[in-house]
Amino acid sequence: MTDTDQSPEEAEPSKPRSRLLVTLPLVIFAALAAFFLWKLETGGDPSALPSVLLGKPAPDFALKPVPVPLADGTAMPGLAVADLKNPGPGRVTIVNFWASWCVECRTEHETLKRLKNDPRVRLVGVAYKDEPKNAARWLTDMGNPYVATGLDENGRVGIDWGVYGVPETYVVRPDGVISYKFIGPLSDGAIKAVLGPKIDEALAATGH
Repeated sequence: MTDTDQSPEEAEPSKPRSRLLVTLPLVIFAALAAFFLWKLETGGDPSALPSVLLGKPAPDFALKPVPVPLADGTAMPGLAVADLKNPGPGRVTIVNFWASWCVECRTEHETLKRLKNDPRVRLVGVAYKDEPKNAARWLTDMGNPYVATGLDENGRVGIDWGVYGVPETYVVRPDGVISYKFIGPLSDGAIKAVLGPKIDEALAATGH
């Protein structure tokens, strides 16, 4: 009997196999999507390489400020490597690289505004490859979470820090040593599960 002469009963076993071939790629895709979403929520970009600066002093730099006032009306200070050390008892410095042209920076901005109220944190920013007027407009419109923000207009400081792409966030110990790098937009979940414990580790490592 030829293939064309098969009875419906004989052809029936191929139907489950066909359904499996259709649904299996969808199941695999859904599992991968869930994994990448979880990594972005709790640990940044899973495809990115770790920073070679971890455990080393922050690179030397000095940047002029974004031209925007602080909440109390005083001028925004610039940022230099010396500003990263000794942020106060029981505190670390969090350095957030951001840009007004960065879509994911908008995603994390409200989280940063909450993070600034963490008593363990002194939050500073670096406007990466941004124009002064655009960076100032961003902070005016979105709200300013930083106590100081430097303008890295040509991206030189970002290169020295090993920035792959904004947003990126670094934990700097009170002694000026970089202890952790978070790649991608921060979320409340990521702070609770990842960044918060890394802050505690940085403080414990320096006896604060």
